[in-house]
Amino acid sequence: MCNDFSTVFDRYKSLVFSIAYNYCKNAADANDITQETFIKYLKYQGKFESEEHRKAWLIKVTINSCKSLLVSPWFQRTVPLDEKLPFVDKEESELFHAVMALPVKYRIVIHLHYYAGYSTKEIAEALSLGESTVRVRLLRARDKLKAILGKEGISYEYGEVQ
Repeated sequence: MCNDFSTVFDRYKSLVFSIAYNYCKNAADANDITQETFIKYLKYQGKFESEEHRKAWLIKVTINSCKSLLVSPWFQRTVPLDEKLPFVDKEESELFHAVMALPVKYRIVIHLHYYAGYSTKEIAEALSLGESTVRVRLLRARDKLKAILGKEGISYEYGEVQ
């Protein structure tokens, strides 16, 4: 198990950023949340039972920081800027925008399952939900993606939405 901050940061910065981006829908706030999460990690100095425990702690802190930001009066008075992100092809862009159009409770389970490779059990533990709740959210998210995309299945690098 690694205890060096730079090793932990390098290992989990992409995961933390992507979760924050899924909640906030913009890179600036996601960067702020990522920084805040790792500052909390430095201050915590807690003992972790395993790498999975450390990873789950980082996910939970990231999600809680995002929720705090989204309900803050400062955030509610801001106007989002249109961000133009480069995409490899139209299908990925279409899928990305479809996922971003989902409510946050569906976006986060889709991200953790398809992009981060978590099982429903691991997602349930990280989000403090029941496994059946996670499975239902995944099912509903897939149905919403089908409706948004208007297609019967779109393949992408992490799996397939059917």
